[in-house]
Amino acid sequence: MSDIKNLEPKLLWKYFHEITQIPRPSKKEQKMTEFMKKFGLDNGLETIVDKTGNVIIRKPATSGMEDRKGIILQGHLDMVPQKNSDKKFDFEKDPIETRIDQGWVKANGTTLGADNGMGVAAAMAVLTDPKLVHGPVEALFTVDEETGMTGAKNLRKGVLKGEILLNMDSEDEGELYVGCAGGVDVSATRSYKQEKTPAGMTAYKLELKGLKGGHSGLDIHLGKANSNKLMFRFFQQAEHDFGMRIADYRGGDLRNAIPREAFATIAAPTIRKAEFEKFIKGYEKMYRSEFMDVDPDIRLTAKECELPAMVMNEGDQYRIIRGVFVCPNGVQRMSTSMPGVVETSNNLSVVRIGEGQFEAYCLTRSSVETAKEATAWKIAAGFQLAGAEVTLSGNYPGWNPNMNSAILVTMKDTYNKLYGKIPEIKAIHAGLECGIIMGPYPKLDSISFGPTIRYPHSPDEKVEIASVEKFWNFLVATLRNAPKA
Repeated sequence: MSDIKNLEPKLLWKYFHEITQIPRPSKKEQKMTEFMKKFGLDNGLETIVDKTGNVIIRKPATSGMEDRKGIILQGHLDMVPQKNSDKKFDFEKDPIETRIDQGWVKANGTTLGADNGMGVAAAMAVLTDPKLVHGPVEALFTVDEETGMTGAKNLRKGVLKGEILLNMDSEDEGELYVGCAGGVDVSATRSYKQEKTPAGMTAYKLELKGLKGGHSGLDIHLGKANSNKLMFRFFQQAEHDFGMRIADYRGGDLRNAIPREAFATIAAPTIRKAEFEKFIKGYEKMYRSEFMDVDPDIRLTAKECELPAMVMNEGDQYRIIRGVFVCPNGVQRMSTSMPGVVETSNNLSVVRIGEGQFEAYCLTRSSVETAKEATAWKIAAGFQLAGAEVTLSGNYPGWNPNMNSAILVTMKDTYNKLYGKIPEIKAIHAGLECGIIMGPYPKLDSISFGPTIRYPHSPDEKVEIASVEKFWNFLVATLRNAPKA
């Protein structure tokens, strides 16, 4: 493990290192909440933990800055637990193993947790650095951002005192985000009948690996391969051409991560064994060709295994394969008001088949509320035609841009003075908590920014070291230049 504590700014990296040592997958952030509570109290700061597990820590203004608007520094405590299949790691027990690689900090076979550990560490550094000049500071650390926005949704009125919200959960240094997409979860389930595996079949363990995956919002426009979509495309043709049968299947882990791997137990006629194995290799070659620019390392492999006793009923298999095959995935529409920004997308994130039960889970995003609803119901319709029960849940709103924002003007001017250029102003096709927090606090003046992070929600996640120092210096200068109340 590399010593990231020696990187600059040292206080921020010190806290980030401490965060990497604390298990904090979504919905299991109790240790992190306790750590933050102790941190606040040990530093003599007003510290509040609400019923949901959100932590609020306040630091008074420095001398002469009492007349400035209060600033809320906001980040989330949880991280996305993704690992390579060959990596032995328990996200509920093991610390993240960090390493420095050519100007980036990475993890060893797992997600790094820079999303949003960097924002949390930056807020901690502000709360404890005695040299900083700032008005009243309030740090808000939310829970369960990645799998439900639970912390933000349960934030009560009257708790926060600040007038400016600085969300530190975006991932391109030099860019300021003023809006984001909303999202809704689509879940499809159905039971299916099983039957004895027909005679004269050879069984295979089928694996699809080598895909890069990534964040289902930030990376959806890159056209990366989705392991569920590739596997079910294969299934449809293999069923049609060979009478292939499925015993079990699992692909993807989390709604907000583009699925990277898929595994299945299948059976095909022994009499056509050589032809079927050639067919599998042909699909691997085809996928590599189609995705050579974004996913060049796709591997579709099959190993013979013991014949399963049961497979899916033929009629149920036919419907389920087609239900998944037609499910919309990827970018559905680009924004016409903000060129280059995704408006609406869907991620077919998790599919499970086994022991008579089929499950599929999607995360649908859009900056247009009506488009989000229409896409979700379109997905629902396809699964309903396949005989599944569908539920829509976890709906959260987008965040509408305010181009007249006072803090936006301040931050543009501050960045220009620091680095000699105006930062890019953007909306992001990902779920930030700003829109939800602004529900009970509609007058908040909000901006999102952060250091440069690549491949979040995947084991390739990394944060650029140089960008962290620029992000920190920009944050410090922004606090010093905060507007007067």
